[in-house]
Amino acid sequence: MYHYRRRFTREVSFGKIALGGYQPIRVESMTNTHTMDTAATVGQCRRLYEAGCEIIRLTVPTERDAENLKQIREQLRRDGINTPLVADIHFSPRAAMKAVEYVENIRVNPGNYANRQKFSTEGYTEEEYRREIDAVRNEFVPLVTRARELGVSMRIGTNHGSLSDRIVSRYGNSPEGMVEAALEFARICEENGYYDLLFSMKSSNVRVMIQAYRLLVQKADGELRHAYPLHLGVTEAGDGDEGRVKSAMGIGALLEDGLGDTIRVSLTEDPVHEVPVGFAIVKKYNDYHLVKGERAHLPVKHVVESRQAAGTEPEPPFDPFSYRRRVAGTVSLAGFAAGGDAMPRVETEAQANISDPDTLFREMTLRLAPEKSPDAIRSELVGVRITDSDDLSRLDALLSRPGGAAFPVAASTEDVSLFACLGGRVSKARLDIREGEQLDMAALLQLDPAAPAALEFCFIHEQSGACVPARVLARLAEKLRERGHERVFFSIRSSETVFVYRHLVREFNEKGIDYPLVVRFRTRGQDRLFTLIDASVQTGTLFCDGIGDVLALETGLPASEEIDLAFNILQGARIRMSKTEFISCPGCGRTYFDLETAAMTIKRRLIHLKGLKIGIMGCIVNGPGEMADADFGYVGSGKGRISLYVGKDCVAENLPESEAVDRLIELIRERGRWVDPQ
Repeated sequence: MYHYRRRFTREVSFGKIALGGYQPIRVESMTNTHTMDTAATVGQCRRLYEAGCEIIRLTVPTERDAENLKQIREQLRRDGINTPLVADIHFSPRAAMKAVEYVENIRVNPGNYANRQKFSTEGYTEEEYRREIDAVRNEFVPLVTRARELGVSMRIGTNHGSLSDRIVSRYGNSPEGMVEAALEFARICEENGYYDLLFSMKSSNVRVMIQAYRLLVQKADGELRHAYPLHLGVTEAGDGDEGRVKSAMGIGALLEDGLGDTIRVSLTEDPVHEVPVGFAIVKKYNDYHLVKGERAHLPVKHVVESRQAAGTEPEPPFDPFSYRRRVAGTVSLAGFAAGGDAMPRVETEAQANISDPDTLFREMTLRLAPEKSPDAIRSELVGVRITDSDDLSRLDALLSRPGGAAFPVAASTEDVSLFACLGGRVSKARLDIREGEQLDMAALLQLDPAAPAALEFCFIHEQSGACVPARVLARLAEKLRERGHERVFFSIRSSETVFVYRHLVREFNEKGIDYPLVVRFRTRGQDRLFTLIDASVQTGTLFCDGIGDVLALETGLPASEEIDLAFNILQGARIRMSKTEFISCPGCGRTYFDLETAAMTIKRRLIHLKGLKIGIMGCIVNGPGEMADADFGYVGSGKGRISLYVGKDCVAENLPESEAVDRLIELIRERGRWVDPQ
């Protein structure tokens, strides 16, 4: 939890490539064509291959689809496309037995493979529970035997939205249930001498997804014969920036933990668009191993055991398996509260220099949007850099302009004397502390605890160990607490954001310090996609783990895009809902309507319903289950037919696609959840 080291897993074959072990983290995708449409499926596979996709998955709902895999495979191989193929199986063991003949890997979903799934609430006696496991074993063992004979690997892929009633009756629709469902199937595999396995634990809720994978590793590595590879993905992530941010947060949080051997980004878009996003997410980690070699990838069991024996492996400063926000004091700041139970706030940095006051004033007005309602998506603080006494005069002139006094400014400097002068001028004054420089502690302890401005102390971390910023800031925090300072924030600016903040929280926890934290992220010069991903991973991981009271971005993006990114990260962590949440699947060969167009239409008409969760599903495989996490659902039920859900209850079946969106809006009105767009 405090530094990067990839979990060492069993290497599993995928035809001519492998994953796990010392292999690079692979990037895969899935076709959304109908598997019986050979030409369309081959064409899409070709485009995925040309985009660099390393593994291609195809849905196999029936035996006829399974049989047609032979035609698809033969045509691809004739064209020189040797990309490994995966058959995606849900309900049909017979389709699985046919498909395994023609692919390099087969994915089974424990929630519905030979499993009763009626979304009922009935309980199970111990005898009924055991009898159903026996029925699953009888259906599953022939597939395991055949896969072992053919040298085909298998992914046991659990989805939060499609657990069996049996599992839900005992564990609930929870990470624990997801893990147990997968372990049941893995035990059967190992009992039959089959070990070419990998796992996935997918959910549309990023926090649930992260917790489920961590719990799986803890339980599986303690029980199973091998440490099996992991396939990572956030299911039903949606489209556009929101889909990319959610995917990067969930996948990236686990990659930072050293977990993950292959990934799939699920976007409600052309699947070809998923591939560059996937490569952008894994690039940092694959590049790291190219540079560091095998030393960066030691068997994790050995590393953990040796550290624990030496007493050098501290516990994580949060619960990795359930969400609990870090307890922090509340600070009144620019007319709103930060820390405590208050929603995380958003701060961005002005790109214009204070020496150009006209440009800076216009930018601050744009970022703060003071004419909008308090609930608007806007930056709640704007940072301005102060370097000398002339800048103080310019700041005074800026704030004396009409409307300027209402600007919630977060001024920053590296000069302690200038820092002391900011206390009566701005909403928050920040002192940047550079490593290796002498800190004038005596001057800092002379600061007035009753000054109007809140104070922030930010360690600029560059080359020192990841624990150094935490030790310096914790020492400073103790001194300030002794002096009676209450309106204080702490932060770190680092390329190792996740790890340095974990160290900081651990130090604060040990010393009983509850000052709120500003999670800072700064990047320059990267392209837009890498900026979105890097910011989402480095800050979103922390908020998913309950760490952070203010999110402060400095990305070089245009102001509106930077602000949207901040709110997308907080919404992806389910900690601040600022607009409608769309739980939208990417579609596959089970989808019999234009999912991408439908998702765009629904999004355009419902985007203003702040905090409402709308599920948009191609079919019933995960649809009804994910409705448990959505307020309303739009689910494909046949060719051009849609069923609508309120929560997990189907309230309108088999509507014509042309009528379904209007009827969905009627349902939202009937339940009192509709507001007219401004």
